[in-house]
Amino acid sequence: MARSLYEWLWQHEFWLPPGITWEDMQESEDTRYPQPRDLLLSIPFALILVVIRCAFERAIALPLSTKLGVRDKQRPKAQPNPVLETFYSTHRKNPKEGELLSLAKQCDLPVRKVEKWFRHRRNMDRPSLSKKFSEACWRFTFYIISFFTGVAVLYDKPWLWDHRECWTGYPQQPLQPSLFWYYMLELSFYWSLVFTLPFDVKRKDFKEQIVHHAATIFLISFSYCANYIRIGTLVMVIHDASDCFLEPTKIFNYMKWKRTCDSLFMIFSAVFLISRLVIYPYTVLYNTYYYSMEIFQPFFGYYFVNVLLMILQLLHVFWSCLIIHMVYKFILQGTMEKDMRSDTEESDKDEERDKITEKEKNGITCFSNATSNGYIQRNGSEPLDNRAHRANGHAKER
Repeated sequence: MARSLYEWLWQHEFWLPPGITWEDMQESEDTRYPQPRDLLLSIPFALILVVIRCAFERAIALPLSTKLGVRDKQRPKAQPNPVLETFYSTHRKNPKEGELLSLAKQCDLPVRKVEKWFRHRRNMDRPSLSKKFSEACWRFTFYIISFFTGVAVLYDKPWLWDHRECWTGYPQQPLQPSLFWYYMLELSFYWSLVFTLPFDVKRKDFKEQIVHHAATIFLISFSYCANYIRIGTLVMVIHDASDCFLEPTKIFNYMKWKRTCDSLFMIFSAVFLISRLVIYPYTVLYNTYYYSMEIFQPFFGYYFVNVLLMILQLLHVFWSCLIIHMVYKFILQGTMEKDMRSDTEESDKDEERDKITEKEKNGITCFSNATSNGYIQRNGSEPLDNRAHRANGHAKER
């Protein structure tokens, strides 16, 4: 059964244009074509990148965050409570109103204290600022290396300047060693992101990130197997161009260098919108959809790769809407809004509300004490006891 599945999966009709079979893609001493088995190398390479990342964050990024003044916010810790901890671990992190009442009865605590415990407990699980800084440093380092690697690999390639060259001689386009290693670098990195996904900083677009990583891995893998190497290299270089500006924007935001952060954000926004909404559709989508049909008739691989490219474009539109909204706020308010994807601590508003409530209570107490002592002043008038003293003085004079 496994052999039948294997033979069905690798039918040349799925991967190659009409009239081309796997026999036409046989390698020789001078000519090498992409082989699906090569993709297995990306798994050990991804694990190596994970190890390099851990070493980089501990040895370079964390000490750098300390030197640059990145300080983790002091968070109040949740007091040990076995009942609440069990519910937090096994049921849900944000209990509903009825569950809060039940837990309050079990623990013999006021409902507000139970709410406060869950709030503090959730904040304890949130990533620290130094972790966010370290992650941004790692990604910035990789994107810079990857982008300039792509530029170095592609600057002398004809398809970078004439997009019809992507299909000249397709699919019998020999695989050059520089293109192979560039592909392995990118594919290994995205596999490493999948491996570390449970431990990375989770943002509000977490689900979209999973879809993005999956689509990217499928796209890189399929484009390699079907020898869409030339169009694949264009996709990777276009994506890395804007990412090179995103990560330093985060870094300066964590450092609280506001003006530098705002400037980089505006540069990132311009590069992202131009590269993802203008260059990508023309250089990649139009190229793959129209120019390729000048060389061969549509087949399964043609439709499949276009679907994956369109999924990426839909994600580009989603993130572009968020960026445009932030730019709009920046233009109106003159300051950059917090990253809408960030999972900010929820204690801020709640703690402020608690403090305001306490101040109001204290204010009422002071008000009553002042009233009893006769120290109320209204509209700039004098204290009551002073006025009484003056009144007595006038009476004595009379």
